[in-house]
Amino acid sequence: MNVIQLTDLHCVPYGRMAMGRCETNTLAERALRAVGRFRPAADAVLITGDLSDNGLPGSYDLLAGLIRQTQTAPVYVIPGNHDRRDQLRARLAHLPGVTDDPVFVQYTVEHLGVRIIMLDTVIVGSPAGELCAVRMAWLEARLAEQPDRPTMIAMHHPPFDCGLNDAIALRDAAAFTALVARHPQVIRIICGHHHRPVTAPVAQAIASICPGVAHQVELDLGAGGLVGKWYLEPAAFQLHCWIGGRIVSHTAYVDDYPGPFPFVGDPDAPH
Repeated sequence: MNVIQLTDLHCVPYGRMAMGRCETNTLAERALRAVGRFRPAADAVLITGDLSDNGLPGSYDLLAGLIRQTQTAPVYVIPGNHDRRDQLRARLAHLPGVTDDPVFVQYTVEHLGVRIIMLDTVIVGSPAGELCAVRMAWLEARLAEQPDRPTMIAMHHPPFDCGLNDAIALRDAAAFTALVARHPQVIRIICGHHHRPVTAPVAQAIASICPGVAHQVELDLGAGGLVGKWYLEPAAFQLHCWIGGRIVSHTAYVDDYPGPFPFVGDPDAPH
């Protein structure tokens, strides 16, 4: 199993820029083309929220076109706080799972070696996330269906504090963590939202945040839990593989850099 995770594309309608100066559409296209060229080819591509920067229909139409042009693997998406759930459901209804639930954008991916639960954590009108009683019950029911199958949960809002944007992470993280602890088959939790690579334990699972495609936020742990600045640091995506009975994750950069070069040993090296 080779699953590629992209997050926080922040696409906008054609001709606009995000935040007045970020060419997110160009960055999203570049990332999707890099994923399409990646070898070995992905078995699935996951986009963990903030597909759009403003939730306007044109941003989803643009993204749909980019996906058609660049991807041969199935693409699975969930919303983030910048998305408008109704527009995502309407404009990306052709993608698998998007309209499976009558209200939320959440569903399971069953054809891979690891089961993936795509979880909707959006609160309409808020940058923070939550799992209401309906979504918690849905998640509990899905996990009860296959208690012996290794499972990964994909969600936009991280369910842990990390000293960076904690004020807008998942609000009910303790209840979510307790639920995960009751289901030991959950071995990985992958997130977006924070635009930086971060890893932490959540019950028995390893939880990780994927770097953003559009931009990265400032790494400032003294900002009082909410960071308001961003940088055009190198965009990246993550590759989650099933190797040796566990999920192994790699971070890959979108841009090309000099190399590859052969390793040439120094004759004076002590080995």
